[in-house]
Amino acid sequence: MKPIQVGLLGIGTVGSGVFNVLQRNQEEIRRRAGRGIEIAMVADLDVERAKAVVGDGVQVVSDARAVIANPDIDIVIELIGGYGIAKALVLEAIAAGKHVVTANKALLAVHGTEIFAAASAKGVMVAFEAAVAGGIPIIKALREGLTANRIQWIAGIINGTTNFILSEMRSKGLDFDVVLKEAQRLGYAEADPTFDIEGVDAAHKATIMSAIAFGIPVQFDKAYVEGITQLSAQDIKYAEQLGYRIKLLGITKRADKGVELRVHPSLVPSKRLIANVEGAMNAVVVQGDAVGTTLYYGKGAGSEPTASAVIADLVDIARLHTADPEHRVPHLAFQPHTLTDAMDALPVLPMSEVVTSYYLRLRVADQAGVLAKVTGILAGAGISIDAVLQREADEVGGEGSTQTDLIILTHDTREGTMNDAIAQMQALPTVLAPITRIRKEELN
Repeated sequence: MKPIQVGLLGIGTVGSGVFNVLQRNQEEIRRRAGRGIEIAMVADLDVERAKAVVGDGVQVVSDARAVIANPDIDIVIELIGGYGIAKALVLEAIAAGKHVVTANKALLAVHGTEIFAAASAKGVMVAFEAAVAGGIPIIKALREGLTANRIQWIAGIINGTTNFILSEMRSKGLDFDVVLKEAQRLGYAEADPTFDIEGVDAAHKATIMSAIAFGIPVQFDKAYVEGITQLSAQDIKYAEQLGYRIKLLGITKRADKGVELRVHPSLVPSKRLIANVEGAMNAVVVQGDAVGTTLYYGKGAGSEPTASAVIADLVDIARLHTADPEHRVPHLAFQPHTLTDAMDALPVLPMSEVVTSYYLRLRVADQAGVLAKVTGILAGAGISIDAVLQREADEVGGEGSTQTDLIILTHDTREGTMNDAIAQMQALPTVLAPITRIRKEELN
């Protein structure tokens, strides 16, 4: 059978990995796919650099639309990134009857509903395994491997940059700003790390997983997003003393009134496997009603790990290229006509309606009665306390200090209720600094 012809848009770090892995493992890939897979055309603004990667056997152009217009190209791989030109090119490729493989989580989280609808109407596939957690096959697991399950929740470390920073803060006792500079020096963090450290990248990925898990459209605009920039080494140390580690988690959960979709730092019990994922590695925990708890661990970024996922998508398309579109796995696992109804039945909950437990740190005056006032406010709000830790004043501010830290762990409560209680506690004259609040996830 004639090899399937692929056009590659963008041959940077991931694109180079895709080309190299395809070349290196071409015989094994052909045996798995049932036919050869060839990159026949590459578009990149830096034509000379692209030619140096692919050699003489591949046509290299500077105009991505020339790839889309080529009638011999069956699949277009989009590795440009971002929302702008990438969206236009993906929609043009679909309109031209090309299948699309993309690693662009931002594009799918924001415009996925439009893109998947266009692909369904045209009878082509949009594959995106590489968009979430790099080389970890979490999309395939959710769409196919766990299809018998009613998914209850997903919690993932899905941004390697932030996990590296938090790991270094914990192991070395350093503050955020110091570790961020080191992460940038080592290449883990971009020169502008905003999308990573503010949680946006993780929220894009969590949005995609949520849609697949619960059969709802992608709704990034309804995700709650909080990054790690306000975390201190002090809180990481206190969490450790209480038996927890702090991780930036992407969480989506089926609740009584809808679906939770949130990204924020979380205290996770140290005994959980995911709490021990260190460095730039990723991990995703999925809880299903039939299978129980499953854990997926591996490299969430990098040239060849991400290429592994891109090529897996190419193989899937090669296998299904001639199949009736009605019998392919739906883009978001559920049949498209059910998604609108599901959005009404399972709305994404506002953060104020989310129920979880909390770590609170209050910098307070070291005097009698402070603890009683704080716990009285919590009791009045119906918030149950799990544990209280009060530091010695000397330990917090040095010898002769008149301030101390009060750390409180709570049981589950509604976020809106906690917001009101924090406002009351903050108004106390004996509370001397903004209260630190970190959500706690037991992941039972």
